[in-house]
Amino acid sequence: MEIDPGLNPQSRADELEDRLIEFAVRIVRLSARLPRTPAGKHIAGQILRAGTAPAPNYGEARGAESHADFVHKLRIVLKELNETSIWLRIIESSQLLGPQLLSNIMQESKDLCRIFTSSLKTARANRNGQ
Repeated sequence: MEIDPGLNPQSRADELEDRLIEFAVRIVRLSARLPRTPAGKHIAGQILRAGTAPAPNYGEARGAESHADFVHKLRIVLKELNETSIWLRIIESSQLLGPQLLSNIMQESKDLCRIFTSSLKTARANRNGQ
């Protein structure tokens, strides 16, 4: 799912925030399906923490007090998304969950990482262009 470029900036930000919230919900549900083994419990806790962090951090970025604060908070969003992607790959490689449960959320994780990488580049360019 792509963000509609025809939307005004506020609507795009709202759409992206909704997308991050939906991603967090999907991570919550995925973590609940992991096995209750020591490894499964450990990974469930890690992915739950990392995968639910981007949405509230993006909310914080939207209310940033300065451009530098905005960029810093966007970097946190991207850091947590990257960590989530790695945990998803670990789950996939260790076969803790089947590929049918992982393929869509792994793609969404990659897409969100691309969006926030691009957003950070734009934000940095805007700061440098001021």
